[in-house]
Formats: sequence, C-alpha cells, structure tokens
Amino acid sequence: MNELIEVVDWSRAQFALTAMYHWLFVPLTLGLSVIVAIMETIYYRTGNERWKGLTKFWMSLFGINFACGVATGLILEFEFGTNWSNYSWFVGDIFGAPLAIEGIVAFFMEATFVAVMFFGWNKVSKGFHLASTWLTALGVSLSALWILVANAWMQYPVGMEFDPAQMRNVMTDFFAVALSPVAINKFFHAVFSGWTLAGIFVIGVSSWLLWRKRNISAAKSSLKIGAWVGLAGMLLTLFTGHGSAVEVSRVQPMKLAAMEGLYQGSVGADLIGVAVLKSNPEQTPDDPMLFSIDIPKGLSYLIYADGEHFVPGINDLIAGRSITAEGDTVYGLSYADKMALGRKARTALADYSKALEANDSNAIIAAEKEIKENFPYFGYGYLEKPEDAVPPVATTFYAFHIMVAVGGLLFAVLLLMLFASYCKTNVLEKSWLHIIGIFSIVLVWICSQAGWIVAEVGRQPWVIQDLMPTNAAISSIQSDSVQFTFWLFAVIFTALLIAEVSIMLRYISNASKTDIEKTR
Repeated sequence: MNELIEVVDWSRAQFALTAMYHWLFVPLTLGLSVIVAIMETIYYRTGNERWKGLTKFWMSLFGINFACGVATGLILEFEFGTNWSNYSWFVGDIFGAPLAIEGIVAFFMEATFVAVMFFGWNKVSKGFHLASTWLTALGVSLSALWILVANAWMQYPVGMEFDPAQMRNVMTDFFAVALSPVAINKFFHAVFSGWTLAGIFVIGVSSWLLWRKRNISAAKSSLKIGAWVGLAGMLLTLFTGHGSAVEVSRVQPMKLAAMEGLYQGSVGADLIGVAVLKSNPEQTPDDPMLFSIDIPKGLSYLIYADGEHFVPGINDLIAGRSITAEGDTVYGLSYADKMALGRKARTALADYSKALEANDSNAIIAAEKEIKENFPYFGYGYLEKPEDAVPPVATTFYAFHIMVAVGGLLFAVLLLMLFASYCKTNVLEKSWLHIIGIFSIVLVWICSQAGWIVAEVGRQPWVIQDLMPTNAAISSIQSDSVQFTFWLFAVIFTALLIAEVSIMLRYISNASKTDIEKTR
C-alpha cells in the first residue's frame, strides 16, 4: 500500500511539474501570435516599413517561446502512456480523439504556416504572408481548443457510456464532448487570458526599452497595441471566468467550496474578498477563517444571480445536505452513499467478467444492469473515506484568491498604460511607469499559474470527475523510476526555461542596440 501511495504521489507531482512548465509557454504563444498578426495587418494596410520591422521583432520572440512550448507539450502527452496507462485504457477513444485532431489538424496547420510566416518574407505575396500569420494564430488557438476539450471532458465526462465488455468508456456523442459548456468556457477563458498575458509581456518589454531610452518610437507603438490587446483580453477573461465559475458550481461543487474555503454552506453565502485560513480549518467548519473581509451574499448572487440562493459547503456536499428555496433542509446522496454505490458498480463489473467466462447470459444481463445503474458513482468505490474526495483546500483557496487579486492589479496596470500611451503630457517617459510595466511581467505569470492550479488541484482526487480517482489511474510501475524521471524532468525543464529566458533577453538586448523598425 505504501508503494502504491508513493507511485500515485510521485506520478501526480511529475505531471503537475510538466503541466506547470508547459503552461509557462502556452499563454504567451496564444496571445503573441495575435499581436504579431495585428502588427502585420497594420503593415499590410499602411505599407509602412516600420511596422514590418516591429512585426519581425515580436515574431522572433514568438518563435522562441513556441519552440519551448512544443517540447514540453510532447512530454506531457507521453506521460499519459507511461504514468497513467490505466487512465489511458479506461477513457478509450474519448480522450484520444481530441488529441488526435489536435495533432493531425491544428499542429500541422501551425507547422505549415509558421514556416511561411518566418521564411516567406519577399518569397510570397504580402497578402499570402499576412494570411499565413493569421492562420498560424488560428492554428495555435485550435490546438488549445482540442487539448482543452480533452481536459474539460476529464472534469465533466459527457457523451460516453461504459462498455463492460471492453472495460472502458466509448464515445456516443462527439459533439456533446466537443461542445460541452465546460469545454467552451475553458477554451475561451484560456485564450483570452493568453491575450492578457501577451499584452502585459509586450508592455513589459516596451517599458524596458523606454527605461533604457532605446527604440522609443517602436516601444511606444508596441506598448499601445499590447495595452489594447491586453485590456480586451482582460475584459473577456473576466466574462468567461464568471461563466467558468457558474459551470464549476454545477458540475464540480466541491471545487467551488474549496475555492472559497466554504465548509458550512448557507443561504445568501458571502463572497470572500481577503482572508486567511486557519491552520486546520476543517476542525472549525463554522468559522474556518483566521480573518476575512467579505461581500455579503456576494457568492450566492455571483453564481446564481440570486442573493438568497443556498451554496453548499464541503461538509454539506459530504453529507448530501441542501436547503430549498422554502428554507427546508433536505438530504440527497451523501458521499458515503456514493461510495457504496461505487463499490456496487465495481462488484457488478467483477461479476460481469465471471459471467462472461461462464457464458451465463442471464448473469451477464443482470450485471450489465447493475453496472449501468451505479456507474455514475464508479470512482467513489475506490475511496477509503468520504473526506478523500475533498481537494487540498488551502492550495485551491489561496491560488484562487491570488489569481483574483493579481488580476485586479493587472487590470489597473492595463488601464494606466493605455491612458499613458494616449496622454499628451509624456507620461510614458516617467521611470516609475517603466518599472511598473517591467514588474507586471512577473505578476501576469503568477496570475496565470495560479489559475491553472485552481483548475487542476481543485478537482483532486479525480482524474475523471466521479469516475476515476488518481489511485486507480496510474501505471504499474515502481516509485523509484517515477522519482528519477521527476528529478530528471525538473532539471531539463528548468534548463529549458533558463535557456528560453536567456535567449529572449539576449535577443531583446541586441535588437535594442539597432533600429528594430528597420526591416532586415
């Protein structure tokens, strides 16, 4: 048992490490591809060569980041087979189909047009080159779409049914998988947050050029576009973020409770603004906060557009407790009940296998019926106690509130930079503004990583919501081998990150010593 726990923990740590490093590159790729396309569009429409120079400058930074994202992304996909083979079998073609589409369509689309984008200058027409740049940006977004469709299915499994003969799930409705509200919200939220991150990145680099008094004209033009794209991304991220929270409350209520540190639900639940959890909040569920500043009834209104709606807490969900609009307390399935039903499904699956071997048609039909009735709770049958279904509350809670707080600061930075870029009093020449712009690069990546932590840590222990926990998804491997690859990947990814940052800094520094508005 200890060996199993170690394999699970190290496999989770390895996947989290790879995913977080990969997510350092993905948002910048999503947003910078759009900014590059906008700049080339301006060049195409005006014929002004300075915009061609600016396009090439930011395109080079996009290329450096794109290459690193591909490297980490490939390793991430391989880990499904090496560390999570039980999961890979259990999901059948449902998880593989979106990833296959991503590889066959989106990735090849990116690879084709990115080559034209980088090497097609003066070899193809201006219109075709511009189209290639926009198609590269579209390909990057389509790649994110299919990956996030697969991820969303793990968090909200739809469009499938379990086939006991194959011991795996089979897809019954492709469009239910591809167009689920969780997938759509997750995709747009990720893409628009990428616009925000890239806009802040462009602002930060431009602020550095202004601070060093180099390429001032280019820096001001870039900063203005970065501010507009970043602000548009921020507003749309706020909108899709609200939509994502509504979907989380519907399909992953335990994640929402962890995000808010809510142990005891209430009618008219408050929304936490600033708070610190007690060291053991589960021991004082009525008052888990060391201190907090709340918005009265804010959570109920935000999620349900009704300030008097009941929002369940962690203990309510475990007990299956809810409160009706009339104020009556009612009980549905508790987590203990779901665990019992999950064990029934597992037992029925074992009975099905025995009946199949004995060619007992009546027993097969009875087992199939039992599996179908209880399969929605199949994963609960692997839990030892109801509390095992509670995610790491402190990690989820603080990551969520860091994301919100830093996002608010970045919103203010974007408004400030946009105002400064149009101000006639030369505010853009102020050193304090440059420092804010440079430091905002750090803040935007903190915000981005915090959001990813909320999405993934908040759904633990589930690999597939309600159907498969992590301890049932791993491969039959030794913990020593997972530990070795964890540290190997940690070293490689860190070296890759250092290399990317060094190359980017060297490129920015060298380019700043020449006129980047001149085409080369």
